[in-house]
Amino acid sequence: MRLNRRWLLTLTAWLPLAEAARAQTPAAPGQAPKFPPPVPDIPTSHIEATALAARNAATVRRQNMLLNQGKIDESVQAFAPDTRNHGVAVGRAGLTRVVTDILSTFPDYHSEEFDLMAAGDEVVMRQINTGTHLGVSKIPFNGGLLVGVPPTGKKIKVQSIHWYTLKDDLIIEHRASRDDIGMMQQLGLLPMTARYDLPKV
Repeated sequence: MRLNRRWLLTLTAWLPLAEAARAQTPAAPGQAPKFPPPVPDIPTSHIEATALAARNAATVRRQNMLLNQGKIDESVQAFAPDTRNHGVAVGRAGLTRVVTDILSTFPDYHSEEFDLMAAGDEVVMRQINTGTHLGVSKIPFNGGLLVGVPPTGKKIKVQSIHWYTLKDDLIIEHRASRDDIGMMQQLGLLPMTARYDLPKV
């Protein structure tokens, strides 16, 4: 089964908003709420009941776990030798450069899973990324906004959503959407504006 990309993207984008909206909607006088408020800060997963989806979810989770442990070489082994990142063929060597730069810029970088959806050969993970800006980025990840920027010593906590396509238990394509503007605001490099709260990690 191949996942309908448009359906899953729509669900991924709107489900957290719908949960928040219905939790804030008061019940009519004398009536119980139609929906109970969601439990805060509890990770959720929606994995298709197939062996393929379960294996693919496990592969993505293991890759994230190894990255959090700083095991760069092991983490990139979850990707195919000719894997694509944002539509560009980068291979494991390209991903190694990106991950190395991330961990050099944020030595305590940590990615916490908060939502995961898996069906067929597709896995989507929503993460909360944290870290302390202690290094100088050399390659244009995170939109290229931190290249050459001296360390601020400030901490970040931002959301990102990652889309993985897998084949034969390896990630053959990865795309992500990150809150780069929020990151720059938290580092004091862009003006701060009122922000929504992120889950505690």
